[in-house]
Amino acid sequence: MDFLEYSEISSEIKGSLTPGKLKMTDQTIIFKNSKTGKVEQIQSNDIDMVNFQNFVSSWGIRLFLKNGTLHRFVGFKESDKEKIAKFFSTHYKKDMLEKELCVKGWNWGTAKFSGSVVSFDIGEKSAFEIPLTHVSQCITGKNEITMEFHQNDEAPVSLMEMRLFIPSSELAGDVDPVEAFQKQVMKKASVISVTGDAIAIFREIQCLTPRGRYDIKIFQTFFQLHGKTFDYKIPMSTVLRLFLLPHKDNRQMFFVISLDPPIKQGQTRYHFLVLLFNQDEEMSIELPFTEEELKEKYEGKLEKEISGPTYEVLGKVMKTILNRKLTGPGNYVGHDSSPAISCSFKAAAGYLYPLERGFIYVHKPPIHIRFEEVASVNFARGGGSTRSFDFEIELKSGTVHTFSSIEKEEYAKLFDFITAKKINIKNKGKSDKTTYMDDFGDSDNETAPDAYLERVKAEAQERDEEEDNSEESTDEDFDPDKIKKPDSGSNTSSSDISDEDISEAENDLKKKEKKPKPEKKEKEKEKKKPSEPRKKKTKKDRDENKPKRPTTAFMIWLNEMREKIKEDNPGIKVTEIAKKGGEMWKEIKNKSEWEKKAAKAKEEYEQAMKEYNAKGGSSAGGDKKDSKKETATKSKKKATNPTPPKSTGPYKSKEYVSDVDSTSSEDEKKKKPAPKSKSSAAADSKKKRNNSDDSAEENKKKKKKETKKGSDDDDEEVESTPPSSETSDSE
Repeated sequence: MDFLEYSEISSEIKGSLTPGKLKMTDQTIIFKNSKTGKVEQIQSNDIDMVNFQNFVSSWGIRLFLKNGTLHRFVGFKESDKEKIAKFFSTHYKKDMLEKELCVKGWNWGTAKFSGSVVSFDIGEKSAFEIPLTHVSQCITGKNEITMEFHQNDEAPVSLMEMRLFIPSSELAGDVDPVEAFQKQVMKKASVISVTGDAIAIFREIQCLTPRGRYDIKIFQTFFQLHGKTFDYKIPMSTVLRLFLLPHKDNRQMFFVISLDPPIKQGQTRYHFLVLLFNQDEEMSIELPFTEEELKEKYEGKLEKEISGPTYEVLGKVMKTILNRKLTGPGNYVGHDSSPAISCSFKAAAGYLYPLERGFIYVHKPPIHIRFEEVASVNFARGGGSTRSFDFEIELKSGTVHTFSSIEKEEYAKLFDFITAKKINIKNKGKSDKTTYMDDFGDSDNETAPDAYLERVKAEAQERDEEEDNSEESTDEDFDPDKIKKPDSGSNTSSSDISDEDISEAENDLKKKEKKPKPEKKEKEKEKKKPSEPRKKKTKKDRDENKPKRPTTAFMIWLNEMREKIKEDNPGIKVTEIAKKGGEMWKEIKNKSEWEKKAAKAKEEYEQAMKEYNAKGGSSAGGDKKDSKKETATKSKKKATNPTPPKSTGPYKSKEYVSDVDSTSSEDEKKKKPAPKSKSSAAADSKKKRNNSDDSAEENKKKKKKETKKGSDDDDEEVESTPPSSETSDSE
């Protein structure tokens, strides 16, 4: 069967273009509304005329049916015109011509009625067309007429009313042209007027939205809700779906009617009518039709007398008149053998019903979600309690509906239902249903673990382990008590600190420096001490004899295609070649040619590695370099750190005569004075401050004492220095 299908087509509904999908077969034209899911079918035998029409930035199809109804579909490209024209001429035997519009901008012309459409013509061309089904009211004046239109909530801008001036004409005779125009409009206008008796009346029905008790009167083209305060007249054409859902208490039934467009009460819009019935209530009605009329109009689906529970009688009458399916609960059965799931949406408690093709929540507010709209679902932790969980439904539009406080016993049943419907579970990950079952727990223990909580804990633990491996704190290794510091309040001078204490503290600091420190602390030290040179990192010596790793299949292919990618994409950056190549590599289905080359390269690499390891590996190539380095370091140590000769006497010299260059070192040390120790320098500074007011004779005496003491300190300093810079003279 030949057919044409277009995914991004809009249909004109009450003055607004509604997106959807259009499919044309050899027998029907089908349009599916992407927002509501409503399917509209047009039989090929009902088509009277087909035209192309130019809309803003796109082309459209104008279908005029034999019953006078007009349909317009917009969103076609100019290249589609020839294909669509050929399809209509082949299957529908209809020639498609372009309908030209008048663009003169004149505001006077001729009103022409054809079926349920009135067109405003200027000469031979039409300026605009108005489907009379969009008209909600028509009011006459002296020489003018006012048409009011139904409002579409989805339309950002809509036509409210239109006024037409109708001049008097002598040719009309006794007929008033204004009244004649108004009668023509009202014949086809969508104006609800109560004429005749109701087919069925249901008294004092409890309605949850809008809240109250209403009498429901069902007519052929509409049904009426009559309450104490408000009255609603709802056209049958606005009804999308009917739902009959059992309450969880098994004593009541929900009857839900989905509407588009919704009914209004002030600024509030009601997209759903939710009626509540007791299962024990029964009624019987007699329809005002004969048996022959019932067979002709309803094909024998209704009897003259209908009796039974009230919800069954209402459902039977509504679905027959509307020719709609009455949707019941799906095959989902909860842990308490109920098709409903108790939950909360925002602040209100209600019931969630998993259906065969979607979900419906009643009742505040009622929500219907089709599986086609669902992007993914998510099982989340239920507000800190392990007794319940949240069920999140994310739509393709980005909206997220969260149904909270669901009992954990419902989890297994709901998970199986979601899996059977092949809906994407967002937080499933690598784990299976069994792990979720264990996490939510089948036992009654309140301390059972939570799936979401356990996952978060595991991720946090992995992050902590990574941080511990990358950084080690050395604060615990440092003991400040090892360094003896003088009390600020005591009179102890700096000379009382012994050289042993200083050397011990220096050794502790050296040990601490050898231990690994965090990178942050090292950076802080570098900032504080910019004068200290940074240590250069020693690079590992690369063995030139070691075989190189084999090239992957992708890199072999990329090296072959690199020049072609540059030619096909002039001006491409070097950094973007690999990215472009990766995209092209994914599209290649047969990669056996390059995979064989990669496998061959891998075999050659493994063979070369075996030969390399057999010769000794990296040790063979690096023995000579290592031996050279060792000899160089040994000679350096001998030159800089020779062993001092043993001293035989109690006296020690201040100079150290080296075996390498005794003359140069001796001359340099004679020129330089011997360095003083830290303790002697501190003592000198203190004594100078205390004796600033002494006489010159006392200063001379003290200087003599200091010189003697300095020489003794110099001898001590020579003893405390490491063996690399001092030695003793042999007697």
